[in-house]
Amino acid sequence: MKCMMSVDGSNIVRVSDEKASELFSEGFRYVSKSVWKEKVRDVETTTTTTEEKLTNKKSNKMSKAQKRHLRKSQ
Repeated sequence: MKCMMSVDGSNIVRVSDEKASELFSEGFRYVSKSVWKEKVRDVETTTTTTEEKLTNKKSNKMSKAQKRHLRKSQ
């Protein structure tokens, strides 16, 4: 797998080695995987995780193990 960026920098893709050689001849250039991570992969996941954090509310409900431990200690 290779990470490729268009000449103007607007398009960053992660493709197979064969597809990368084709894109290189079309004018794309190789970039590091970290560039792809911060520009493409992490951007998509951060929007969904922030929405999930807003909807998830943590309760103070005791687990079965905590209840069992509490009963044994009394």
